[in-house]
Parts: sequence; C-alpha cells; structure tokens
Amino acid sequence: MPQPLLLCIAGLLGAAVGSFLNVVIHRVPRGESVVRPPSHCPECGNEVRRRHNVPVAGWLLLRGRCADCGTPISARYPLVEAATAALFIAVTARFGWSWELPAYLYLAAIAIALAAIDLDVLRLPDRIVLPSYAVAAVLLVPTVLAGQTSWHVVVRGLLAALLLFAFYRALAAVPGGMGYGDVKLAPLLGFYLGWLGWNAVAVGAFAAFLLGGLVAVVLMAMRMAGRKSRIPFGPYMLAGAFLAVFAAAPIADWYTSLFVIAP
Repeated sequence: MPQPLLLCIAGLLGAAVGSFLNVVIHRVPRGESVVRPPSHCPECGNEVRRRHNVPVAGWLLLRGRCADCGTPISARYPLVEAATAALFIAVTARFGWSWELPAYLYLAAIAIALAAIDLDVLRLPDRIVLPSYAVAAVLLVPTVLAGQTSWHVVVRGLLAALLLFAFYRALAAVPGGMGYGDVKLAPLLGFYLGWLGWNAVAVGAFAAFLLGGLVAVVLMAMRMAGRKSRIPFGPYMLAGAFLAVFAAAPIADWYTSLFVIAP
C-alpha cells in the first residue's frame, strides 16, 4: 500500500477512534457502559445526531454547543479526536505496514484515554489497563509465529516489564511515592518498549521522570501546585514511552556521545 494512502487511512481511523475515546474518557471513571446509551447531551439528555458525531467537524458545525439546549461542549472533544488522529499517523509512519502496527496503534489509543482520565480524576482505571496486557500479547506474539521476529524479543519484553514493575513497586512503597495505577501501567509499557530494545526501555523510563519533573517545577513556579499537591504521573509515563518509540535510538546515541572523548 502506498505510504500516503496508508497515512490518510491511519488519520481517518484515528479520528474515528478518538471520537469513541471521548466516550471512554467520560464514562469509564464513572463506571458506566461505553456502549449504551448512545452519545447524548449530559444536560438535556437528547441523543447526539449522527451528522454531529463526525470527528472534529461535528463540533465545529455545532460551534461548540448542544444542538438542542445550547449547552457548551468542551473543546477537549475535538482536541482528543485530532490528537488521536495525529498520533495514529505518527505511529503508522514509524512502523509502516507491519505486524507491529496494530499493537502500537492500540497503545496510542489507550494512551490518549488514560492520560485524559488521569488528568481528570488522578486514576488509571483497571478496566483499561489490565485487559491491555492480553491485547498486547494477542497483537504482538503472532509476529513471532509468522517468523517476523524471534522469541528473544518476547523474552526481552517480559524482562523489561518485570524490571519496570519492580522499580515502580519499590517507589510505591515509599511514602508519597507512586500510585498503584502507575505500578500496574509500568509493566505494560515495559513490554511494549522492551519489544523495541533496551534503549527504548531506558529512554522511556527516564523521560517519564524528566517530563514529570519539568512540568511539576513549572506548575510550582506558577503557583498552580505545591510540594504536597497530587500530580498525575500517568501522562508522563505515556509521553515518555512514545518519545522512546519515536526517538530512542537518536537519544541514546546522543547521550552516549557525551561520554566519548574525541581523539
């Protein structure tokens, strides 16, 4: 399949998935079904018309308000749809038409949902994280059976998952340390990053703390948070993981070059 066509399909798929993720982000923390009832206005209860469910365009057509009662619709809805489309395009450009592509597209989708939910309610729902282990296995292991990669890649992924679990579990034991949602997410990200290589594991793990620390410093400098404020760490774990997915090799090479003495 030509690359431009593949990227267009990925973008359209991402926008459609993003529309569903808006439902997931709103309902999962509340323990509601993501299937029923159909999308509706939380204020007046009227069902959203099909033409208004078109990703991004529907929100623009409505000018950010419910068609029936005029209640404002958060700009986060089109932003989630656009962000998912952009991330799907980036992941597709990274992996191309490959066996790994569906697995990392799935990771991209849950990353958007988990990051938004964690920012909202400071929680990474088990309903999303735990089933994702089985999904990762189902989507990635067939690459070995098809002869596209070797079993040592699976072993490396499992070892990386165990390593990150042990690390985050130790941090969770420290007063004021990691939440158990972060502990449950860490092995999943470790498996995905370990699949790509140890450089990806190292860059993804370090980047999470670097990004989280930088944002925390900025928030405290702006007096939007204090030392005792609870700041969700899931978004930075996910951001660090995708930074590693896209740029682990050049980052690792740059870091190594700092310790090489030129002749």
